[in-house]
Amino acid sequence: MHIMVTNDDGIHAPGIQALAAALGELGEVTVVAPDRERSAAAHSLTLHSPLRVFEIRDRFFAVDGTPTDCVNMGIHRLLPFRPDLVVSGINHGANLGDDITYSGTVAAAMEANLMGIPAMAVSLATFEASEHFSAAAGVAVRIARQILDNGLPADTFLNVNVPNCSADKMNPPLITRQGRRSFVGTVIHKTDPRGRTYYWIGSDEPDFNDYEGTDFYAINRGHVSITPLHLDLTNYDSMKIVSGWNF
Repeated sequence: MHIMVTNDDGIHAPGIQALAAALGELGEVTVVAPDRERSAAAHSLTLHSPLRVFEIRDRFFAVDGTPTDCVNMGIHRLLPFRPDLVVSGINHGANLGDDITYSGTVAAAMEANLMGIPAMAVSLATFEASEHFSAAAGVAVRIARQILDNGLPADTFLNVNVPNCSADKMNPPLITRQGRRSFVGTVIHKTDPRGRTYYWIGSDEPDFNDYEGTDFYAINRGHVSITPLHLDLTNYDSMKIVSGWNF
């Protein structure tokens, strides 16, 4: 099996190192990842400047672009084969609910899905320093094996979130739906030591709706959350309403 690994935390992040090492038991792993952190890059492509690639060691390629750039570079240029699976992660921090729309980790798996390649995104649910990336990598290997053995439904990729704990403390995986947050972001306005105004896009502490069946509900109770995603953003329930408007 040929597996491509990427992320949005950068090629030197501990999560991608643990993931690449663990997936080696399933086949040949090639890493194509940003040369530095690209968190919240979402599904963005670099269109107005050239990309540069650096092979930092055998089958480890750093790209000075976004996670979506990396997937394109890997599949269309750097890999001598079409991968059987693309795994993005392990992200340092959860990708739950509405946050997946910002996530470069999820976007990389989405890009592979657009190319017809089975894919999943994997995130560890903490922003603090953690010793549990290896445990999360073990979860990724088990799910990857199921994808390689059984395939995925058409137009589907997986968003996996792993609780920040050792493997023996994790509760069984749950198949979940995408949750929702209940807070509004903000822009912080401050003045630097030279008297110049600057702004920082931020938010209050995320407050997810703790509804049963959601990704947040699962993580909040120590379960691995597995959410099947797809790319059709059409709100079918609204089509009949809008079609009745007088345009």
